[in-house]
Amino acid sequence: MKENFIENIIIGAGASGLFCAGKLAKHKQPTLVLDNGKKIGRKILMSGGGYCNFTNLDVSPQHYLSHNPHFVKSALARFTQWDFIAQVLEYEIPYHEKELGQLFCDNGAEDIVSMLVNECDQHNAIIQLRQNVESIEHIENIEDIEKPENARFKLQVNSKTYYCHNLIIATGGLSMPALGATAFGYQIAEQFGLNVFSPRASLVPFTWRETDKFYTALSGISLPITVTAQSGKSFSNNMLFTHRGISGPAILQISNYWQATESVKIDLLPNQNIVEYLQALRLTSPKLQLKTALSRLLPSKLVELWLNQQFFQDEILAQLSKVRLKNLENLIHHWQFYPNGTEGYRTAEVTMGGIDTKEISSKTMESNKVKGLYFIGEVIDVTGWLGGYNFQWAWSSAYACATGIMEK
Repeated sequence: MKENFIENIIIGAGASGLFCAGKLAKHKQPTLVLDNGKKIGRKILMSGGGYCNFTNLDVSPQHYLSHNPHFVKSALARFTQWDFIAQVLEYEIPYHEKELGQLFCDNGAEDIVSMLVNECDQHNAIIQLRQNVESIEHIENIEDIEKPENARFKLQVNSKTYYCHNLIIATGGLSMPALGATAFGYQIAEQFGLNVFSPRASLVPFTWRETDKFYTALSGISLPITVTAQSGKSFSNNMLFTHRGISGPAILQISNYWQATESVKIDLLPNQNIVEYLQALRLTSPKLQLKTALSRLLPSKLVELWLNQQFFQDEILAQLSKVRLKNLENLIHHWQFYPNGTEGYRTAEVTMGGIDTKEISSKTMESNKVKGLYFIGEVIDVTGWLGGYNFQWAWSSAYACATGIMEK
């Protein structure tokens, strides 16, 4: 066997790549991980504010978007959130549950990266950084005097030649280019004749249109809302006003269901009916100023801004007409917000779109067209909700791939 032949080469030292490498190496599968960056698991380290929301207590196919919503079922069933939690417990990593079943590390995301790297080191998977993959060739059926037995792929990496039997693409999507994200995975898929759905920024903040930029005065203020897309999909969580637009968990979630030129409907007071509240208050405090009444329920800066923009006029509750009550109801419960767009890949949590799942086995993540070519993680047309779901897809798809290779 030639020195430059290795059974499995994984491109990408992120969540799915590292996890897959550890599983393969644990079963005596020689494995090499190549990454173009200077650091392992860069996206893991900054996720969840540095504490890594590594999975969720409630994971099901309904938490994922794909052109084929059934694709995720097999992988998620074969490696569940409980399986990953068991590994976290095995390494005695302390963690805590936040809202909606989200699990975060107590000490920091470094614990997850250390666990993944330890699995690789312990079982002799090799990780090489600052590796520029210059070309990939499928050589299974090509005469090549240098080709080792069983080699299917030939790679040029930093002017060095590698051969492998299985090639696993775990390069992620286009989100957060500052962390080294590229279109490499999509390019490889297209090189081998696989269909790729156009990628777009996902789990991403919205930006202001020019006419709404007065809201920048509220930057830093958050409040609980319910937001609904034109498709009818709805999320209840916090919204954050920013200098550029609106963000926060509810907005990031709905961005997956928003299409350009559409509006989203925002209820700024989802747990209280403003009309009923004001009518009841009018009976007990008829001389109370409307501004004061609204400031008891909503951020005072927001109420002040609306007043300055003449969205309502301040008056005592006794003088509040039905027409003005209706206007307030629309303003607070039915804000039709038209995003100018999104902040794009710079701040997007993940990338929507990617390699068509019809091209890939849902059981093994292997290409249906090219034997030995696998795709795992975010590079595939599978996008999870905010809340640990995309990490769980990384673990589950990587496990499916490793298991598929080992079963052969």
